Amino acid sequence: MRDYDEVTAFLGEWGPFQRLVFFLLSASIIPNGFTGLSSVFLIGTPEHRCRVPDTANLSSAWRNHSVPLRLQNGREVPHSCRRYRLATIANFSALGLEPGRDVDLGQLEQESCLDGWEFSQDVYLSTIVTEQDSGAHNAMKNRMGRKLHFCLPAQWNLVCEDDWKAPLTISLFFVGVLLGSFISGQLSDRFGRKNVLFVTMGMQTGFSFLQLFSKNFEMFVVLFVFVGMGQISNYVAAFVLGTEILGKSVRIIFSTLGVCIFYAFGYMVLPLFAYFIRDWRMLLLALTVPGVLCVALWWFIPESPRWLISQGRFEEAEVIIRKAAKANGIVVPSTIFDPSELQDLSSKKQQSHSILDLLRTRNIRMVTIMSIILWMTISVGYFGLSLDTPNLHGDIYVNCFLSAMVEVPAYVLAWLLLRYLPRRYSMATALFLGGSVLLFVQLVPPDLYYLTTALVMVGKFGITAAFAMVYVYTAELYPTVVRNMGVGVSSTASRLGSILSPYFVYLGVYDRFLPYILMGSLTILTAILTLFLPESFGTPLPDTIDQMLRVKGMKHRQTPSHTRMLKDGEERPTILKSTAL
Repeated sequence: MRDYDEVTAFLGEWGPFQRLVFFLLSASIIPNGFTGLSSVFLIGTPEHRCRVPDTANLSSAWRNHSVPLRLQNGREVPHSCRRYRLATIANFSALGLEPGRDVDLGQLEQESCLDGWEFSQDVYLSTIVTEQDSGAHNAMKNRMGRKLHFCLPAQWNLVCEDDWKAPLTISLFFVGVLLGSFISGQLSDRFGRKNVLFVTMGMQTGFSFLQLFSKNFEMFVVLFVFVGMGQISNYVAAFVLGTEILGKSVRIIFSTLGVCIFYAFGYMVLPLFAYFIRDWRMLLLALTVPGVLCVALWWFIPESPRWLISQGRFEEAEVIIRKAAKANGIVVPSTIFDPSELQDLSSKKQQSHSILDLLRTRNIRMVTIMSIILWMTISVGYFGLSLDTPNLHGDIYVNCFLSAMVEVPAYVLAWLLLRYLPRRYSMATALFLGGSVLLFVQLVPPDLYYLTTALVMVGKFGITAAFAMVYVYTAELYPTVVRNMGVGVSSTASRLGSILSPYFVYLGVYDRFLPYILMGSLTILTAILTLFLPESFGTPLPDTIDQMLRVKGMKHRQTPSHTRMLKDGEERPTILKSTAL
């Protein structure tokens, strides 16, 4: 009996049909690139200080000295969350006393920002942090003589005592991503890859549009969770649809250079949109437009013939194959799919395995634990560095664009390494490069800020390359009987890492270099840990737990209870039974 790949071999690997599917599915990923990291601009925290009401009876000198100074990165800057007690300095102003000359400012009592905050509009016109009712403006000179523009009054005020809400917003988006990764597989197995792709794409775009009408912080966050669910679901559906339609020789290119690079293109578009649209609501509206345009792809992207066959819908699958053959200029046989001959894997009884199988033996237990650490660390590093671009010195829009641009050569490098070099050493080298340069950031003199930015981008390059390789490497380590489950558990660890990543960035409030020290140290330790994993390059994929490659330093022990094998003893990648990656 023949499998699907043998039956459809007459189509070829890279005809007009395959090229169209490759390009359109990759293009559908572009909105994911800017949706996933739009929080860099939507939730940006601008320079701010305590508001002093216009009705306060203060001289211009006292008004400009109403906010105490604090030390930040070796220089004195106005405090963001404290001001001098207004009643006290109003009395001094009425008496004609001058700040600094007649009154020692260091001895004055301070208070919190009882009248709200004034937010600089030098970078952002508005974000959810500064969400306001009116567009009243105010201008004030700081003690350096620089004129600052502020907007008041503010509503949400996600600063000072409430500054924890900003990273929480991003974490909850990734909680949505985690939830979406759980349900997307079951939905696409039940309703089809194409249907889930477009429904969840509409979900991502629709809930992003509804965020425009958020009346409060809580409403914005709840909608953001649903955006995250849609974002990962359509990404995975497009990924699986492409791997099921495209031939063997094209799948690895699609999974690395295809979806990943187009994701990076979407990421690069984000700072361009944000540069010209600096109001968060208008920016969000602009970012929903590409998602709406993707609806037109419905008429060009086919359903997965493999999935249709798994559902017993041979006639529909044959129609798609005949259209593909026509597009490729190939004459098709009179009968393509013969149900009596084709191996319909969905009708075969599969041996059941549970998540406990990932912990059953010492070897697979070590592989699972090490894979979880590997995925979580990579995710923390990737999203942590991506979200940290506003904190780098220089233009935030340029820094964000550079952070996106370095991903393209990283994905190309990952593809080349996967083709020609051992997995273990490639992963360890990429991680060691990414982690070591992050540790050097703290040693850079403050005036060489461009060197700091360069080191961070090199770190992002290394971690991104590792991210692209870890999918393939992990899948090769696990045996066929638990491969989907092993990759799924590892991917879940990655989602947990992304949930934690905003708080790594948040630690920069206490020490600017602390996020880099933590991410760099974890990445280097993980690089060392990777060296103990088995090498899978050039070896047959294991089918049973006993056939797994051994972790370094562990002796082989035969476990007869785990010699269960698939028929014919080989992996059949004909139908992806789950998309919950």
